[in-house]
Amino acid sequence: MNPSVAWETAADLVVVGGGIAGLTAARTAAARGLRVLTVSKGRSTDTATQYAQGGIAVVGPELEDSIESHVADTCVAGAGLCDEDAVRSIVSGGRAAITSLEAAGAQFDLAADGTVARTREGGHSVRRIVHAGGDATGAEVQRTLDASVPTVHFDTTALRVLTTHGEVVGLLVRGPRGVGVVHCPTVLLATGGLGQLFSCSTNPPGATADGIALALDAGARIADLEFVQFHPTVLFAAGSTGRRPLISEAVRGEGARLVDVTGRAFMAGVHPLGDLAPRDVVSRAIAELLHERGDDHVLLDARAVERVHERFPTVTASCLQAGIDPAKDLIPVAPAAHYSCGGVATDTSGRTSVPGLLAAGEVARTGLHGANRLASNSLLEGLVVGERAAYVAVERVGRHGSISDVAMPTYSRIDRAVLQRTMTAEVGVVRDAAGLVAAQGVLAHGVVSEPPVDARAVEDAALTAAAEVIVLAAAERRESRGCHTRRDHPESAPAQRRSLFVERDLDGRLAIVNDDVMTGAR
Repeated sequence: MNPSVAWETAADLVVVGGGIAGLTAARTAAARGLRVLTVSKGRSTDTATQYAQGGIAVVGPELEDSIESHVADTCVAGAGLCDEDAVRSIVSGGRAAITSLEAAGAQFDLAADGTVARTREGGHSVRRIVHAGGDATGAEVQRTLDASVPTVHFDTTALRVLTTHGEVVGLLVRGPRGVGVVHCPTVLLATGGLGQLFSCSTNPPGATADGIALALDAGARIADLEFVQFHPTVLFAAGSTGRRPLISEAVRGEGARLVDVTGRAFMAGVHPLGDLAPRDVVSRAIAELLHERGDDHVLLDARAVERVHERFPTVTASCLQAGIDPAKDLIPVAPAAHYSCGGVATDTSGRTSVPGLLAAGEVARTGLHGANRLASNSLLEGLVVGERAAYVAVERVGRHGSISDVAMPTYSRIDRAVLQRTMTAEVGVVRDAAGLVAAQGVLAHGVVSEPPVDARAVEDAALTAAAEVIVLAAAERRESRGCHTRRDHPESAPAQRRSLFVERDLDGRLAIVNDDVMTGAR
């Protein structure tokens, strides 16, 4: 055992992350008698779940909706890269997931007739989005799950997934008591996204691709990471960086319109769904408009939305703080990094190519989102796959192996400010070969740091690893598809209608794998 290890403990399941996927798994596994250890580097208010506004996409009892309709909408948005079987599997679990969440105490908004209220968002053919607190669905979900998982070890960073003969045997962490080892047969990565790769994002500060780096280090595969979804309507302020307030897509679902700075409604001729086109379509239209006109934002006209203050209190609060009244004023908006459609390659129960290593939520790539996530499918996925991952952990109870060595990882990283500027300028909504080559040049000059390093350095190393995967895959994908737009390859190429899987080779270099088999999944 490494002499820097100060403590040891054991569990049946270690969950890394305190959002919807991780806490759902922890709650489910604990209810079945497993010893669950949940660790989070931040607090419960630091999760992306906390900030989710729109709601949860789930098929309702209405005759005009069905599982097949939801599957179809998801696959259309996913631009040819969704795994239809995975989509159907996850979508089919929606109603049970909502029922379970309500049983835990979640309260969703009700319509005038007492049934659960539903709204519509971009890419959906019907109103199937359930929501809470108007536009505070994530906060209600987080509140409910926090109450049902009372013990989370905060301020605890996962450093390395420990494996023996290619199978998980533990997790190396650093927390208030120093560096420790948790002996366990199953580790669930539920660490969220990678929004901090970009100068502006809707993500919390902790969205630093931690799970991507942990999975790569353990030998797991990453897929579809080039598909970073930029939300088209994020509150704009000149010179702003960091986390920016989201203007929920549901605002457009209730009648708001996008216009340019001259007042022209520009989405009507872009897509049959107009302002409610899939997010990649709207973000790309805005980005190209800004590029052509030299503007830095467009405007969202929500003045016709009935009772906008009551229906969207979170949006209203953000706008009022910026001196904007959405009932009277046009809202300045621009695209910002929002969601990673790809991630650690898993099946629909969270299994990766490394036995005992699971992933769920935004960090995972189940095949649900394809090249572009359909609005409000993310909370759905977190609930459904998080619960299923717990059942996988139940199956693995008793498979403890011995830890032969605990080696602290080294950290190759780029300064975060440099990384964010590079990714925003060269690997944003619209990309081209010259920009990707420039990004590769920056990434080639990472600084290698030996442990011990501070938490910021660990995050920067994770961001750097994720950036390397994105740039590698984006350069290889010479087409435009979903969230990935190449100005120099504006059309989709049928021959490239496949996912790109990336892993580290024996020399530690990233490489694209030619097949799409999750070898060794258990």
